[in-house]
Amino acid sequence: MRPTSLQEYIGQTHVVGPGAPLRRSLDAGQLHSLIFWGPPGVGKTTLARLVAQYVDARFISLSAVMSGVKDIRAAVEQASMYRARGLKTVLFIDEVHRFNKSQQDAFLPHVEDGTLLFIGATTENPSFELNNALLSRAQVYVLRSLDQDDILTVLQQAEQRLLAAGELPGEAEPEALARIALVADGDARRALNNYEFALQLAAGQVLTTEVVEALLTQPGRRFDKGGEAFYDQISAMHKSMRGSDPDAALYWLVRMLDGGCDPLYLARRIVRMASEDVGNADPRALGLCLNAWDTQERLGSPEGELALAQAVVYLACAPKSNAVYKAYNEVRALVASQPGYEVPIHLRNAPTQLMKELDYGAEYRYAHDEPGAFAAGENYFPVELKDARFYHPVARGLESKISQKLEHLQALNRQSPTPRYPYHESDQTD
Repeated sequence: MRPTSLQEYIGQTHVVGPGAPLRRSLDAGQLHSLIFWGPPGVGKTTLARLVAQYVDARFISLSAVMSGVKDIRAAVEQASMYRARGLKTVLFIDEVHRFNKSQQDAFLPHVEDGTLLFIGATTENPSFELNNALLSRAQVYVLRSLDQDDILTVLQQAEQRLLAAGELPGEAEPEALARIALVADGDARRALNNYEFALQLAAGQVLTTEVVEALLTQPGRRFDKGGEAFYDQISAMHKSMRGSDPDAALYWLVRMLDGGCDPLYLARRIVRMASEDVGNADPRALGLCLNAWDTQERLGSPEGELALAQAVVYLACAPKSNAVYKAYNEVRALVASQPGYEVPIHLRNAPTQLMKELDYGAEYRYAHDEPGAFAAGENYFPVELKDARFYHPVARGLESKISQKLEHLQALNRQSPTPRYPYHESDQTD
């Protein structure tokens, strides 16, 4: 059912449509090494074959799952033979991200000297999975999931070929093909497989919607745990929550659960969101998210997943603050870049007589004995970092109250007649 020309190729018009980058290169006869990056079933292998056909090149295909350096060398020898006869060769490697560094390096010299043109296909982000040496020699093209209309066109194209070959009693009910296209989740291979299974189930009769519904009782979603789709979807859920869109956040949560994501992983990420993006603007959020995690562990699925949904919706609707998150990261960076400054003498504990004789804890002011339980002018930093500030509350939720209180306490510090260290406005670190 593969298309035999670029005109029959469905989708990816941004890459091979009229005037698109790869199409211009092909029309100009300037083919270069390529990497096709996209989800399963969007036509990476098919496009590689059509590219080779378009430039009249021999096509050698290897799978990184089953091939090694020995297979690469054999392919290079074959390409050298073709080259001696004046023929071009395209070496296509499917799942190229599964090759290790030495395997990826094995064919690079032969790409350099023109023995072969390399085309790789991967479902994973090339930036993380492929060597820089390989990336620098190949142009990456991103292939997108096919939409429902594209999938339907693929199915109709397959149906017409089968009708022309006399292998079908007639055209399927339109709704039957539309239903297969809908549940394919952008994957043409899955759609064609389901179409084939449905025809077998129809047993020589016209394919009906009832037959398709009987087959598609468990529609699957594309979700590779630990793969690109996994991180894309958790990122979408986090950003929807941060953007205060409870509907979108809930959608991505359910998409991940539907795809088989571990609910406890989602519970951990939701707790992280509570601290990172809501923080002290609404401190109740963290407790609610921990309770949702506990509920998931106690009840399991599907009952516990409702608590996760409650937490996600609460986070999306809560006032947002990343002030603690920013302050924490700023202090981490400072601690990593600065010496380990001494704890000031007045802040040290003195459990022994010797430590008391060394003035540990001397002149420490017990805050509860001070007016308002605040020791105005006291310093709790190492001397070198006096008056440093990292936490800047936002003017939202509870943090607006926290900000007012901190401003009041800082004013008391400035008014203190006997500050621990002289206070200078210019010394303050923002």
